[in-house]
Amino acid sequence: MSHRYFVLTGGPGAGKSSLIAALARSGHHHMPEAGRAIIRAQQAIGGDALPWRDRAAFAELMLSWDMRSHAEAMSRPGPVLFDRGIPDVVGYLRLCGLPAPAHVLCAAMRCRYHRRVFLAPYWPKIFTQDAERRQDPAEAEATCQMMARTYAALGYEIVPLPRASIAERTAFVAHHIAAAMRED
Repeated sequence: MSHRYFVLTGGPGAGKSSLIAALARSGHHHMPEAGRAIIRAQQAIGGDALPWRDRAAFAELMLSWDMRSHAEAMSRPGPVLFDRGIPDVVGYLRLCGLPAPAHVLCAAMRCRYHRRVFLAPYWPKIFTQDAERRQDPAEAEATCQMMARTYAALGYEIVPLPRASIAERTAFVAHHIAAAMRED
């Protein structure tokens, strides 16, 4: 099952969501990113589980969201793309200087993805901030590096995305997924 789950990770503003949207338009199944949805929901209800208020609570909500997405993907045929995965929660906590609790590490080990994980590198040319993405360029680059280290430490192989157009990135990812599905 996890051999058909493909993660796109990296720092904020590196084009992951735009790439997944393009891949979805070409027929690939996908699971949305937790972070932005949680931020919008918490802001709508005046909640504190936000990265600038209570990072630990924000991480717990991301973990729940990502575990639900992992389970829900079983009902989708063929390869499924994930806009971040459970290991991103581990990386996020470490980036914030917070410990990754045992249950978070357990989830990262039990809910696996394909061994090859796509990494969108920090790309100054396309990086922007907005109401939900408040990180500065230095934090975006540090996030990318932390995600690469976290996934590698969990036994994943990092496949860096090229700094190229969405069409070129889409072809790159689609090619790698097709090759991986033939191998498995």
